[in-house]
Amino acid sequence: MKQTMIDLTEKYVYDQLNLDASGHDWFHIDRVRKLALHIAKEENSGNVFIIEMAALLHDIPDDKLNDDQDAAWGKLEAWLQELMLDDDSVKDIREIIRTISYSAGQLNLPSIEAEIVQDADRLDALGAIGIARTFAYGGKTGQSLYDPELPIRENMTKMEYRKGKSSSVHHFYEKLLRLQEMLNTSTAKKIAQERHEYMVGYLKEFYKEWDVRL
Repeated sequence: MKQTMIDLTEKYVYDQLNLDASGHDWFHIDRVRKLALHIAKEENSGNVFIIEMAALLHDIPDDKLNDDQDAAWGKLEAWLQELMLDDDSVKDIREIIRTISYSAGQLNLPSIEAEIVQDADRLDALGAIGIARTFAYGGKTGQSLYDPELPIRENMTKMEYRKGKSSSVHHFYEKLLRLQEMLNTSTAKKIAQERHEYMVGYLKEFYKEWDVRL
C-alpha cells in the first residue's frame, strides 16, 4: 500500500513540475528523494516512508513556484487526502514541508525526518548542480548574471530575500556558501564538503574570467 502511494505521488509530482525551468523540476525532486533516502540509510534514522513522501512533495506548495499560497497548500492537502493517508502521516509530511525551506528560517525542526529532507534539499543547492540551478533560477526570474556594484545582502526578511535586487553570483554569498554550516546530519556534512569546495573554486575562475585576467 505504501509503495502504491509513492508510485502515485511520483506521477503526480512529475505532472506538476516536469516543465519547470527554474531548477525545481522533476529531476531536482528525484535527486532530493535519493539523497534523503541515502542519508536516512547512513544515519539509520527516520521513517523512510514519511521521508520519501515529503521529499517528493516538498516543492508543491513552494512560494517560488506558486502565486497563490493558499491555493498551493490546498493543492498539497487535496493530494494527501486523495491518497487517504492517515492523519498522523499527513500531519508529519505537512510539517516537514512547512519548516524545511531556507526562507522559512526555522532553526529547530520538528523531527529527524524534517532534518533529513532539509539536508537533502540543501545538498542539491550545492556543487555543480547547485551552480546550474542558481543560474537557471536567475534567468527564469530576470536576475542579472552578476553586478559588482550591488552589495551582498545580510539579515534579510523573507520578502527582501525573494524580491530584493540581487544577482545570481550574489546568491552564492547570500545563501549557497552558508549551507554547509547549516546541515543537520553527519552524512550530509560529508557530502557537502566536496560540493562546497567546488563552488569556491568555480567563483575564483568566474572572477578571473569576469576581469579578463589572462
